[in-house]
Amino acid sequence: MSKGKIITVEEALSLIKTGDHIVSGVAGAEPKVLLSKLHEINQRVKDVHIMTCLPMATYAFYDNPEFKDSFMMEGWFYSAAMRKRHPDKTISFIPNHLHFAAKKRIDFRRPNIYMGNCSPVDRHGYVSLGLSAVYEREMIETADLVILEINPNVPRTFGDTILHVSCVDYFIETSYDMPELPISEPNEKDVRIGAYIADYIEDGSTIQLGIGGIPNAVAQALKSKKNLGIHTEMFTDGMVDLYEAGAVNNRLKSLHPDKMVAAFALGSKKLYDFIDDNPAVSIMRGSYVNDPYVIGQNDKMVSINTSIEIDLTGQCCSESVGSRQISGTGGQADTAIGAQNAKGGKSFIALYATTMIKDPVSGERIEKSKIVPTLSNGAVVSLSRNDVDYVVTEYGVAELRGTSVRERVKRLIAIAHPDFRASLQDEADQLMLW
Repeated sequence: MSKGKIITVEEALSLIKTGDHIVSGVAGAEPKVLLSKLHEINQRVKDVHIMTCLPMATYAFYDNPEFKDSFMMEGWFYSAAMRKRHPDKTISFIPNHLHFAAKKRIDFRRPNIYMGNCSPVDRHGYVSLGLSAVYEREMIETADLVILEINPNVPRTFGDTILHVSCVDYFIETSYDMPELPISEPNEKDVRIGAYIADYIEDGSTIQLGIGGIPNAVAQALKSKKNLGIHTEMFTDGMVDLYEAGAVNNRLKSLHPDKMVAAFALGSKKLYDFIDDNPAVSIMRGSYVNDPYVIGQNDKMVSINTSIEIDLTGQCCSESVGSRQISGTGGQADTAIGAQNAKGGKSFIALYATTMIKDPVSGERIEKSKIVPTLSNGAVVSLSRNDVDYVVTEYGVAELRGTSVRERVKRLIAIAHPDFRASLQDEADQLMLW
């Protein structure tokens, strides 16, 4: 690699111009040093748009409203820090299905700069993009400039993450720990839901799991299964645990046998150590991994996702509270539809039966059903009622495939909290949901 490709952070920042569109790597693939110093050029640039997906740190360029004339964050998936700053108008959400995220954004506007991180250059002149290939390769292939932070702590993964140095304009030498996600220990509700779902999963299935207490509970409940495979949007610690328990071996997969396939990985150091230099793990483009047609080629494909609320016809809101964006659609529709395309496939939407909210009149905390007659005002439909298969709460499983609205109402009320079942039926009758 030419020494001329190694530049300083300050030199990299000097390449950014007013009006530029910049794309950052997903989650742990983001360029931590560049993003942490981006605000330092605020006085010389205006209207710079930075596109991110689940940023793992809070960065001054969007966290300080004083910089809003210089920078606009546009996100495919909101983090807690982004939710906090959304009212300041420094952030805007990009609606998308993950497998179309790169294509549709490029159709709108090609990036001027792609920024991410990578492993050190190997003896053949290649780096690895490490934790993500969700949209990274497409952005690298279309950006005017590509700048990567070389970091010895980035896991060397295989698949679409392998990139020759000739595809990169500049490198910055850095060293920082990979961001880790705290492991959510399943509570009693999670364990019940996990057990319900596990009962439906056959030996030899290929699975997709997300993060959080419910997916972790599902992973724990699957440890007694045999010959499971992995084809997932996000590679997680729970999947490492299943591999180590002998439940996952990928031998019976109808697509990519003997390989664990994912679009990105995020979790603990244990996860990063597992995927580092591991030829059994393939991090591949999100446009491929999350394509419902591709997912459907996995026999006995099982998709497990969570939701915030679901109405009595089956519409799922999984990314907003009312009109307030809190996360993103991500790959929920991709994987739910893909799993149902598969021979013997199943798709699960899991959620608690209730949540606690603040009463607008008394200010007291009250319990509210998450199975509702109609979605909250302004709520985003993340998964249409046409694409919902199994719905699971701590009170059981509602099988909605092929059912009429009348039957859906009955089945969803049966897995609602008992205290709300009568009122849900009354409201369904008033709305003529039959």
